[in-house]
Amino acid sequence: MLDVGCHSALLTVVERRDDVPLRPVLARKVRLRLHETLDANGRMDRSGVRSVQQAVARTLAADEGGSLPAVYAFATSVIRDAPNRDEVIAQVKRTTGTRLRVLSGEEEARLAYVAARRWADSDGVPLLVLDIGGGTVEIAAGTAGQPRTVRSLPLGARAVNRRWDLVDAVSSKRRLHEVRERLRASLAELGDDLPQAPRHGRILACSKTFTQLARLAAARGTTAEGPDRLSLAEVREIVPVLAAMGPAGRAELPGISRHRAGQSLAGALVAETLMEMCGADSVEISPWSTREGLLLERLERPESAPSAARRGPG
Repeated sequence: MLDVGCHSALLTVVERRDDVPLRPVLARKVRLRLHETLDANGRMDRSGVRSVQQAVARTLAADEGGSLPAVYAFATSVIRDAPNRDEVIAQVKRTTGTRLRVLSGEEEARLAYVAARRWADSDGVPLLVLDIGGGTVEIAAGTAGQPRTVRSLPLGARAVNRRWDLVDAVSSKRRLHEVRERLRASLAELGDDLPQAPRHGRILACSKTFTQLARLAAARGTTAEGPDRLSLAEVREIVPVLAAMGPAGRAELPGISRHRAGQSLAGALVAETLMEMCGADSVEISPWSTREGLLLERLERPESAPSAARRGPG
């Protein structure tokens, strides 16, 4: 599977074993900075298209002999939501032979739930899954292998960052309050359709945003449970720490990666509001999300999965 996102293109090859549903065979990553190639309307410029073409070509370059299985390639919201999405996909297909598919936000939410459910190994237990992407936030809930409810909102860390310009240090408490209020209002629009934390179930949080916040909380010594859990109280303590710094300072904090430092404050504000509005006092960190959900379904139900994107000239 080839996953082309805002910060990287990642080729993942796995196989299924009886005791291991996703056994890694190969992983190859090429870094990207696609958020820097978007104009005010989210349209990707020529340099962004070229970087996607090069990244796709590089991740697949070592397979000239065709030793890999057919590759399913998909792009996340940075390409999906671009006004020139079709042009980007067509140019990548023309130059690399690989056609990028796009998933709706609701489908990403469903797949994140499928993956988190399998990772948690908790059949029949009520589950709430929260996933903060770059462009969107996905929320899914249910008690079975497939979710009963899925929701997707344009409140991803990158989108919020662009909308309210939170890259640099924010010294104004009033400004942070305004962003929080806007986020709350957006989630409140769902009304009773906003899934809530189950009373007797589990809450799993996917995505780099939650993972990095949990690592930072653990490094600061504010949790006794390590980087596998994150509480709402810890997120609230982290927000002013991130707000007091610019991207360079944030990148020096444990758990915050350099290429995501600029959007880490926005991600923390989204995480805080999402947990608050869903009634989640704490979450478990799941390393599996949309990508793993796709891999699981393609391995276990290949006849129902979309046809693979095979490489070839033109």
